[in-house]
Amino acid sequence: MHWAILDTCIYIGHWEGNLYRAEFDAVRRRYVVRHSSVVLSELRRGARAPGAQRLVDSLRRLAAQQWEPTPADWWEAGRLVREIGDARGWDKSKRRDFQNDALIALTARRHGATVVTANAADFELLAAELSIHVLTPCPGK
Repeated sequence: MHWAILDTCIYIGHWEGNLYRAEFDAVRRRYVVRHSSVVLSELRRGARAPGAQRLVDSLRRLAAQQWEPTPADWWEAGRLVREIGDARGWDKSKRRDFQNDALIALTARRHGATVVTANAADFELLAAELSIHVLTPCPGK
């Protein structure tokens, strides 16, 4: 059985721009999708309009199983953010954003899951460090 975690940007692109329809169908055929508690939190944080809030609430209700970072994942994320951020000269804001990506990637690694994301740049850095599989769909195909 193959597992996948959809990153926040995939949901947002799909909901706001009607992107990734074919990719969603392909992922559902090839993988069992599990929901990351980090992704759900990011979606909830950004859902300000009532319609967006209903979408996020509905997704959470459908997410029978949520995968969450462990204390060890949080510890490792700190190292990844420090080392990768230092090597690239990132500011505090970028490091804060990257921490959630690191937590998603570490959760995926623990479960042997593929991360489906449109954020190729950050997740390629994490894939190189963590040997995880990342799938980056191309919108509009």
